[in-house]
Amino acid sequence: AKKKKKPGSGGGGSGGGGRMSAEAADREAATSSRPCTPPQTSWFEFLLEESLLEKHLRKPCPDPAPVQLIVQFLEQASKPSVNEQNQVQPPPDNKRNRILKLLALKVAAHLKWDLDILEKSLSVPVLNMLLNELLCISKVPPGTKHVDMDLATLPPTTAMAILLYNRWAIRTIVQSSFPVKQAKPGPPQLSLKEQASDSILVLEAALKLNKDLYVHTMRTLDLLAVEPGMVNGETESSTAGLKIRTEEMQCQVCYDLGAAYFQQGSTNSAVYENAREKFFRTKELIAEIGSLSLHCTIDEKRLAGYCQACDVLVPSSDSTSQQLTPYSQVHICLRSGNYQVRLKIFIEDNLTFSLPVQFRQSVLRELFQKAQQGNEALDEICFKVCACNTVRDILEGRAISVQFNQLFLRPNKEKIDFLLEVCSRSVNLEKASDSLKGNMAAFLKNVCLGLEDLQYVFMISSHELFITLLKDEERKLLVDQMRKRSPRVNLCIKPVTSFYDIPASASVNIGQLEHQLILSVDPWRIRQILIELHGMTSERQFWTVSNKWEVPSVYSGVILGIKDNLTRDLVYILMAKGLHCSTVKDFSHAKQLFAACLELVTEFSPKLRQVMLNEMLLLDIHTHEAGTGQSGERPPSDLISRVRGYLEMRLPDIPLRQVIAEECVAFMLNWRENEYLTLQVPAFLLQNNPYVKLGQLLAATCKELPGPKESRRTAKDLWEVVVQICSVSSQHKRGNDGRVSLIKQRESTLGIMYRYDSVFSLLNFLLKSHFKFFFFFFFKEDIVNDITAEHISIWPSSIPNLQSVDFEAVAITVKELVRYALSINPNNHSWLIIQADIYFATNQYSAALHYYLQAGAVCSDFFNKAVPPDVYTDQVIKRMIKCCSLLNCHTQVAILCQFLREIDYKTAFKSLQEQNSHDAMDSYYDYIWDVTILEYLTYLHHKRGETDKRQIAIKAIGQTELNASNPEEVLQLAAQRRKKKFLQAMAKLYF
Repeated sequence: AKKKKKPGSGGGGSGGGGRMSAEAADREAATSSRPCTPPQTSWFEFLLEESLLEKHLRKPCPDPAPVQLIVQFLEQASKPSVNEQNQVQPPPDNKRNRILKLLALKVAAHLKWDLDILEKSLSVPVLNMLLNELLCISKVPPGTKHVDMDLATLPPTTAMAILLYNRWAIRTIVQSSFPVKQAKPGPPQLSLKEQASDSILVLEAALKLNKDLYVHTMRTLDLLAVEPGMVNGETESSTAGLKIRTEEMQCQVCYDLGAAYFQQGSTNSAVYENAREKFFRTKELIAEIGSLSLHCTIDEKRLAGYCQACDVLVPSSDSTSQQLTPYSQVHICLRSGNYQVRLKIFIEDNLTFSLPVQFRQSVLRELFQKAQQGNEALDEICFKVCACNTVRDILEGRAISVQFNQLFLRPNKEKIDFLLEVCSRSVNLEKASDSLKGNMAAFLKNVCLGLEDLQYVFMISSHELFITLLKDEERKLLVDQMRKRSPRVNLCIKPVTSFYDIPASASVNIGQLEHQLILSVDPWRIRQILIELHGMTSERQFWTVSNKWEVPSVYSGVILGIKDNLTRDLVYILMAKGLHCSTVKDFSHAKQLFAACLELVTEFSPKLRQVMLNEMLLLDIHTHEAGTGQSGERPPSDLISRVRGYLEMRLPDIPLRQVIAEECVAFMLNWRENEYLTLQVPAFLLQNNPYVKLGQLLAATCKELPGPKESRRTAKDLWEVVVQICSVSSQHKRGNDGRVSLIKQRESTLGIMYRYDSVFSLLNFLLKSHFKFFFFFFFKEDIVNDITAEHISIWPSSIPNLQSVDFEAVAITVKELVRYALSINPNNHSWLIIQADIYFATNQYSAALHYYLQAGAVCSDFFNKAVPPDVYTDQVIKRMIKCCSLLNCHTQVAILCQFLREIDYKTAFKSLQEQNSHDAMDSYYDYIWDVTILEYLTYLHHKRGETDKRQIAIKAIGQTELNASNPEEVLQLAAQRRKKKFLQAMAKLYF
């Protein structure tokens, strides 16, 4: 039918009202030529035409599908009706509804009552309705317990209907025990678990039947519609319906019973024996039936998994090692302590790849746990199992595990012998693929390159497997790599000729001297060794002997520019060793090395002399802080004078390390030299040294902190400076590594140029001057807008150019500051709350709860005293509530709602309504002291039919100390005791 055109909207030409344009004609032709999708058959059409259902089901791809038809038929048949008084009535038992139910049964009969198909596509309530209709049409009296009926005396189709229903019941119970993600809480499921024992008894009785059974087909259902008594009559009982052989029925029932028993074994381990018997009987019946069975559909892979699990859980007493699976053999070895047999199984599995890698790793983890519990005899077994697993990994192209690298840190002859044995027995050279051989060869090469002892390298390189897998060219290349990597390692061992190009005696002498040079921290001995070495050879650079000798890049250019080779090596090594000793806090040796180096460079280089004086100043600062400074003793006046001298130094062309300036300003701040930093520091120093300027602002703000009005001015200056430091210029560019690397002009009181990369080094010394007020500067930012702290009023309330602030830099700096502060004083509850707030603001709720609880524990003797109200404020409690809520610990939420000054009943009741809670739920009821909440719990469990939980709530509410008539002191004491126990329980959970 053509649509009528609107006036004025048509042809676009002068006389074309009834004509069609060429474009429109083409479009209509293309549309009319497309094949039309046949309309979907509606459910009511099957009511109108009796033969339509069989025609529809014979189609290759019927639409709607058979299972969809079942849903539609039963949905229409179960629709409630409304009477004249507008009251909802149950579905009427009329002819229409009876035909719809019969049609649903006929579709299920077409599917041969395959529970796998029906369970996959139908919901539990729909399938329950379908099977109940089957029971009804099979003349099973309603309300009669199936366990009381004698299957042997019933007609075959009736017995089969009972079996189908009870098989489905226990299968559904087993399936419901598996963890699944529920999208949203739905209506309560059918209470099939209450009839589980009856269903099991019915199926056990079915195994004693020795006659074939019959299940309804579409033909028998049609006969029932004509004459209800015909199919189940005595004359037709042996031939009506689809024949199910006794073996097929028993096979399917045994499998379903085995799954039910296996699921019950988690609470009653003795039932595993029944499961094992049923599963192995299933295997026997499958072998008898063969693959031609239409009714018996069993997942044989899943059955094999069940059998393996039963072998492990309930090993048979008459099973031989040949009959056991590798799983069972491994577990038997674990129980008996026969580790050698298990190693043999793992090595053999490296050829067959039958055991999953995850299973092998779990065995290794179990051994590690036993070894860590004090069983030292298992250390060797752990390495051997790990070696077997590692060889399996490399054969399959996976990376070497961390555990193997840790256990192989100190190799010995026994470990290498065993590793070579495993490698040899794990590769069948005649049948192995080229990729597998390549993986093994690469592994052996990497092991060689990781060994320092050349005797062990020779053990591997001379092994038959190594020679077979690697060609001559590859072995030669490996030797060259070893020579380049470490030509001077372990030269005192008996030399292997192929690894050395110089006479053995000379190499041993040089190697011994280099070894002594690495170990010595005596400046005089270091000088003597270098003189001897330079006397033996003049072509070597001995400052490269150890890759652990590191000198800052700002110094290395000056040192390596020294023309005399001996002096260059000596200065470099003395400084490197001195810096290393300072790092490991061996300050006495560091001072000796620096003093010797200072004496040496004073003779020829004023620049290096000043460098050494600066490093000795830093060493003296570290020495004082690690020694007498820890007890609060002030540093000597000459050290303070030297620090001032360094800060005021104006020598040009002297290489300076940033860390020294940081440490000097931090030193002045830590020892409260505020007068110098605020009043006496020279003006040129403020202009040229950013650390001093920032230190002055910090000192001034600390000094004026007790007076809020005065401190706000200096705090504002400090605020502006650090905001500019943490701001990103719009004129930036990105380097190769993706980070902003622009040198930009800061329009600040510093008045100098900074790199963005230096933001963290500029603020780094703040970690060493743990002034609590500095945290609060950062906590005003939006990135941590959930954090509060004291003295926050001195800071400005807003940032004019907020979008220019690099919040990532701010967040990282705040975290580092808090981490450092807690390393200084881990029991400061304010800092613990701040750390918790940071985790809260960054959505790390479990960690936030850890620190909230720790803050309360440190100021209440682990909750044996009441937590001060200024620690657990309402704001803190609300955050703890939110953390628990987002962790789905809803019972904890309800209990914490009691901690508020005014109990938040709305939040508590809402959380208790949640059924998907990840905490101990009713085990926490003893911690509730508010009677209103307990009354609500009692009502809630009664409404849900949860009798056991309701009794726990009633028991909690019935305690005499919670009686509302008690004095206020008694009620407070009861609340305080429950607070203590709950917080201690939470601490055990989150600590």
